[in-house]
Amino acid sequence: MGKKNSKLKADTITRLTTDTYFTEKEIRQWHKGFLKDCPNGQLTEQGFIKIYKQFFPQGDPTKFASLVFRVFDENNDGSIEFEEFIRALSITSRGNLDEKLHWAFRLYDVDNDGFITRDEMYNIVEAIYQMVGQQPVADDENTPQKRVDKIFNQMDKNHDNRLTLDEFREGSKADPRIVQALSLGGD
Repeated sequence: MGKKNSKLKADTITRLTTDTYFTEKEIRQWHKGFLKDCPNGQLTEQGFIKIYKQFFPQGDPTKFASLVFRVFDENNDGSIEFEEFIRALSITSRGNLDEKLHWAFRLYDVDNDGFITRDEMYNIVEAIYQMVGQQPVADDENTPQKRVDKIFNQMDKNHDNRLTLDEFREGSKADPRIVQALSLGGD
């Protein structure tokens, strides 16, 4: 069953060394590990969630992992193939700031309409709280809602309650604390 995916074709390697920040050797190593974990060459959403649960045993990463899965699964076929995996990994681990911000924008823009709404951002921020097992207290400064309000107050320049890629990118560059605030990395 996994035979067709067990060997990377030369043109695939050429394409991936061109499209990513990985060397041929690194691509081959990642492919070997990918096939070890996914013998049929496809990582399902449940498999992806399982990986996240290993890294966040104290919380529930299910919602966040599902949202990240959606960005990795470029062709929306319900599974992550090796090429999708390595391209996303390249950007998140080695991409420049603009590439990482564009990737993060795609994560937050859940409905892919080109805008991040307050609800979409709240959805992600709440998922991060669940993942790390942090239960926000209502009068705490660090509730998901207060965090989203703070980010929107700084980024939403035209006050239309949605962020464009440019607003998101410029706001993140103007105040690096915003990028940290998008995660639970502190303010």
